[in-house]
Amino acid sequence: MVHLYNLHPFGSQQVVPCKLEPERFCGGGSDALFVAAGCRVEAFAVAGQELCQPRCAFATLGRVLRLAYSEAGDYLVAIEEKNHVTFLRAYVNWRNKRAETSRVCIRMVGHNAEGPFRDAFRDQMSIVEMPLAEAPLCISCCPVTGDLLVGCTNKLVLFSLKYQVIDEEFSVLDFERSLIIHIRNITPVDISFCVGYVAVMSELEVLILKLESTPKNGERVHHHPRKPNTLVTQAEGISSETLQLEADDFVICQKPLELLGENSAQSGVSVTLESTGLDEDKIKYVHVQHLLYRRFAPDISSYALSDDIKLHSLQLLPIYRTDSLTSERKNLTQEKELLSLFCFFSLPHVGYLYLVVKSVELMSVYQYPEKSQQAVLTPQFLHVITRNNLQCFTVRCSAAAAREEDPHLDSTLKACPPVSMDVCALRMQLFIGLKAICHFRNHIILLTKADPEAVAERGEAPRKLLSKKRTSVKPKTPPVAEAGWNLYVVNTVSPVQLYKEMVDYSNTYKTARTQSCIHLLSEAHLLVRAALMDTSLLEPGERAELLEAFKESCAHLGDCCSRLDTQYSHLALPYYKMSGLSVAEVLARGDWAADGGPQKYEKGLIFYISHSLYENLDEELSEELAVKVVQMFHVAEPKQLPHILCSPAMKNINPSTALSYLRKLDTSGFSSILVTLAKAAMALKMGDRDLYRNEMKSHPEMKLVCGFILEPRLLIQQQKGQIVPTEFAVHLKETQPGLLVASVLGLQKNNKIGIEEADSFFKVLCGKGADTIPQLLVDFWEAQLVACLPDVLLQELFFKLTSQYIWRLSKRQPPDTVPLRTSKDLINTCSHYGLIYPWVNVLITSDSLPDKNYTEDLSKLQSLICGPSFDIASIVPFLEPLSEDSVAGLSVQVLCRTRLKEYEQCLDTLLERCPQAVIPYASHELKEETRTLWWKKLLPELCQRIKCGGERYQLYLSSLKETLSVVAVELDLRDFLNVLPEDGTAAFFLPYLLYCSRKKPLT
Repeated sequence: MVHLYNLHPFGSQQVVPCKLEPERFCGGGSDALFVAAGCRVEAFAVAGQELCQPRCAFATLGRVLRLAYSEAGDYLVAIEEKNHVTFLRAYVNWRNKRAETSRVCIRMVGHNAEGPFRDAFRDQMSIVEMPLAEAPLCISCCPVTGDLLVGCTNKLVLFSLKYQVIDEEFSVLDFERSLIIHIRNITPVDISFCVGYVAVMSELEVLILKLESTPKNGERVHHHPRKPNTLVTQAEGISSETLQLEADDFVICQKPLELLGENSAQSGVSVTLESTGLDEDKIKYVHVQHLLYRRFAPDISSYALSDDIKLHSLQLLPIYRTDSLTSERKNLTQEKELLSLFCFFSLPHVGYLYLVVKSVELMSVYQYPEKSQQAVLTPQFLHVITRNNLQCFTVRCSAAAAREEDPHLDSTLKACPPVSMDVCALRMQLFIGLKAICHFRNHIILLTKADPEAVAERGEAPRKLLSKKRTSVKPKTPPVAEAGWNLYVVNTVSPVQLYKEMVDYSNTYKTARTQSCIHLLSEAHLLVRAALMDTSLLEPGERAELLEAFKESCAHLGDCCSRLDTQYSHLALPYYKMSGLSVAEVLARGDWAADGGPQKYEKGLIFYISHSLYENLDEELSEELAVKVVQMFHVAEPKQLPHILCSPAMKNINPSTALSYLRKLDTSGFSSILVTLAKAAMALKMGDRDLYRNEMKSHPEMKLVCGFILEPRLLIQQQKGQIVPTEFAVHLKETQPGLLVASVLGLQKNNKIGIEEADSFFKVLCGKGADTIPQLLVDFWEAQLVACLPDVLLQELFFKLTSQYIWRLSKRQPPDTVPLRTSKDLINTCSHYGLIYPWVNVLITSDSLPDKNYTEDLSKLQSLICGPSFDIASIVPFLEPLSEDSVAGLSVQVLCRTRLKEYEQCLDTLLERCPQAVIPYASHELKEETRTLWWKKLLPELCQRIKCGGERYQLYLSSLKETLSVVAVELDLRDFLNVLPEDGTAAFFLPYLLYCSRKKPLT
């Protein structure tokens, strides 16, 4: 469906001062217009609102049948006819054509400039002749590369743009015939070419191809056309049969057909590539991909004339990536990065617009109210001319291109009107006798011609049926010039001016609450978006106006989506975000209550406010607006009220007012624990401790933890990217630290808070710096180990805890608060804390420890080292602060060496520092493969130390007796005798020898 509005996209107009009736015309870059009449081309300067002024003129070889301009290379190309022979010529360096009689250089394509001709190329226009084996029918220039594509009866010829370097400061534009595309079973009436994409149109068929630089399945470019396949041969057979039937005045019309993507290769149109470039290493295209084939069938039921069913106005429209210009080619217009490509073609009463990049799909269908003669597509509009009207339709090109450019589109962050939205006609401007149209920059060029005798002549003309005989393409020779013609330059209004008119027009639909308001505002939004995508067309300072209009259009669309109950109400959120408005500004944009009735807030507005308040906004609503928000959610979404009250933006809400609304809630339908916690938070703000205690006692602690998980902002909020504990969290720290730690642990377990965020929260809560670790954070780390969270890096957590234990032990620093868990609690509840080895207790009791806190930290560290999960090697470098001079340091050092299986070193240390712990250590550690250390290491060491005497003689002696008892059990008599010292007293060792002999008699 096409919506019809009465807007004013066209501004001023002026008449081009042509001397002869124009036969062909086209735009020339940013400031020129070319008009061909007879054997002459005139160039006019077109600059803004100023009158067109003649710029230069030059003669052609014959009448101009086709005319095209390439901004890349700044050249004009024409198909000219003289004596029924057609020629293809390119006009280069035309800006240096001072007068019509000025000298002109004519050269063949590929001709090298030599000798005295080099200097002539600088200051005079050059004409490049491009001979072809077949007569050229149509031409198209690539807007990006400047390459020229020429359509002939059975083939397309590609001329690549290149430069001949004359010297360091000057080069001459030239062409090279690089590729021939052989096409069978379709005769081009018109073609369009853009960055490897080729569109071919016959009278009733359209074919879109993509020339690719990479071969498919090892395919190589062919220097000679391949033989047609069976499908093509069948199609040729049909054509021959058709010719035979036409001889008997029969017509065969094939069915309408549309093939997309790979299926379009089954159309029966054969396409082969033949490289003609001189340098095979620089072959640009080696493979062809079929994208679209569409065939239309004529309707002969009404005996219509053939002109009524022919296709016209084939066009490929590129849209480039914003601000992505590069300058790889010297002396060539800046290379542009293609973002999206669109293809348009039209029947007399219907136009079709396709998207052809990445995927091929039909975007829009345009139904014209009367028969069209020609159309031109721009990124913003489709301009169509009929006999007496210039029509302006909207297009969806910017909507499709925006989705290619921005992956975040169609999300909660950004939005854009859909590509599938109905198009509309903005204006139907009366022009009598319209004949042709073209467009460049912000100008539309129209040719009008009054022909009063046309109606009579048409009435006398015999009505003819369609005939395939008419499909042979012959360029029409323009009629002899007649009086009553004009060539107009119509200036389109600036995008900002048209946008403002569209917004004003939409206000007529605002009170009616219809879809038309959203539709027209969406059109205005796309208009501004399209203008921003091509900044080269903007006047100085216009970009800033467009950006402001873009934000304003987003705000208008947000208003529509929030106030109208439609399927697009959720889009209020991204549109308001793109507008840059704050929540307060959105709330102030109008009266949200229904007129004369009960309060009703549409879901779009509620969706926007709820999502905005869920985010960490650096915005605080005033008390009045905060109360307004509470009223809205009490009416529309009461179950969201506890969540809304926890937003930092609602900081200024009166707690008594919030409490009164919370008491009105029916908690049967949703979580009562969340309402209870919200009431407790409001009670804290009011300073009512009794109410707070009553609310907190109404549920067990585990349910309170679940409530905090449902709404983390009861404890933790963010302001300007920083973690900020709430008043509730501060109070729990003083009164219920265990509940606070359990709640934050629940948040981490449910992915509501990250590891670093949780650590930062406890540091800020306890008022500690980045380098100081509060005890509450240590309690949280210990709780993480007990809970065995899957996402926690275990060794990293071990490192944090051991580092803190070691720091406290080395500094004799007590914790700032009472720990929530003792070492016994951790050993009993956490598998990562192991039982402390018995010999460690003997070692510890050998000396007195400073206090209970010191003992607890030491026990936790020892228990971690004794646990099964701890990586001992990673912690050894950090044990330096713990000196072995202290019992704590000695026990930790020996524990670590034991876990590293350095038993001999441990025995030496214990014999030297704590002999009473040697036997318990050996009994616990020297087993199985290390049992031999009893007699290989411990027994000789004890004997040696006893010989030396000293204060520890008795300790060593008792240890030796225990060692001999163990060795006597483990060894037979002969081995036992071998390990005894040779200079020992026999009476001392005799009891052990007797025990060993009785255990196993000597053989």
